[in-house]
Amino acid sequence: MSVAQTPDEERFGQVFDAHFRAVTAYALRRTTPAEAEDVVAETFLVAWRRLDELPEDPQAWLLGVARRVLANQRRAAGRRRALVDRIGGETVRADSAGSTPSVLQALARLSEPDREALLLIAWEGLSTAEGATAFGCSPTAFKVRLHRARRRLRTELRRLERHGPRPLMTSRLEES
Repeated sequence: MSVAQTPDEERFGQVFDAHFRAVTAYALRRTTPAEAEDVVAETFLVAWRRLDELPEDPQAWLLGVARRVLANQRRAAGRRRALVDRIGGETVRADSAGSTPSVLQALARLSEPDREALLLIAWEGLSTAEGATAFGCSPTAFKVRLHRARRRLRTELRRLERHGPRPLMTSRLEES
């Protein structure tokens, strides 16, 4: 015996089914699997609560929510680390820069907003208009942000080139 769904439940189910994999992949590329589960759950909780605000194609909107959930997680983790430091604990950081590809090293040197703008386009495959939605800014502002992020990435890659072979990049990161 099945229970009849309300129109809201049906729409949410369609959104969830259509975008669960994309939101999960986005979160997994940015955090641990356990934290990614929390990001996905929180993202779809926000989507359920704000179902009336979802655009016709909600993927960029959902990735924007996931981005903010991740930022909240990072701030909370920073507060936890600061608390541990204050009470005398030590944080352990692994340094694997020697085995990391140059493009990833260069990305790691960028600010979080620069890195995120580049990754939304290169890894998530969003258009600049969708990236603007995810960032919560106008398409023009996002294009400027993306242009500057690409310029900073090129600068970081040139710095790394002086110390090793030319890095390989995807064409999406190199686009002007």
